[in-house]
Amino acid sequence: IVTRLAARDLHKPISILFCNLAVSDLFTSFSGFWISMLFITNPDVTIFGSQDMLAPYSLYTTSILSTIYNQVSIGIERYLAVARSMRTRFRVARHHSIAVVFISWLLAFLLGCLPLMGWNCLGAERSVSVLYSPFCVNYLVFITMPNVVVAFLVPLFTYLRIILILRKRKLRMQACGQASSTYKSAETQVARTSISIWLLALVSYAPFLAGVIFDAANRRCHTDLYPGAYIFRNCTAMLITSACLGNPVLYTLRFGALGARLKALRCPSASRVRAI
Repeated sequence: IVTRLAARDLHKPISILFCNLAVSDLFTSFSGFWISMLFITNPDVTIFGSQDMLAPYSLYTTSILSTIYNQVSIGIERYLAVARSMRTRFRVARHHSIAVVFISWLLAFLLGCLPLMGWNCLGAERSVSVLYSPFCVNYLVFITMPNVVVAFLVPLFTYLRIILILRKRKLRMQACGQASSTYKSAETQVARTSISIWLLALVSYAPFLAGVIFDAANRRCHTDLYPGAYIFRNCTAMLITSACLGNPVLYTLRFGALGARLKALRCPSASRVRAI
């Protein structure tokens, strides 16, 4: 975040989306740490639920939703950047990325803070979530189902389209008798990265989706599910945190360039001397 904000040449549309994704991951880790501290100090609160759990769970939900929207917007931006020269003249500008960032956070806050606005089950035991009390089961289904589907399908479609576009360009270059090693390497790299991104999303969010489905279909008490169901719940939280650790690796993959950038920011005079 500091590197992309300090370096002016990195203030590009895709860099703004990358920086916003890092902010979302930071908030996810912070809210997860908040929930962990509540579990350490008072484990019963995270099992049976209370008023104290509404704020950290709402922040956690908001951060996850913002991360999903950022991943979707990055995939769409990459698709538009690759397909621009073939089908469309639309070019993503900096103000477009800023608008996407604002809309994604606004939507994430509106959906994530619904329990704070009254959609909770503090006084209704019938529809309360067993795994995420005092959230309501219908709220979790309303939030989880469409957003997880979007997190799976939209990146899958955009990255598959990018791979197909690169393959068509490679075949066109071969038909013209020109070298196509550049397109072949680009196709391989994009395919490898896109598959890794999709698999990371699948591993991170699919168990959480399974937990919500189990929660909606289950009508037993908290004590009947202890401790196995709550161990599974904690594992799903760890998998979501692993996505926060994997996103910087998958979306940059340039540790050498990042290290050189950090060194240039620490020693700006030396970088100017080299440039001269």
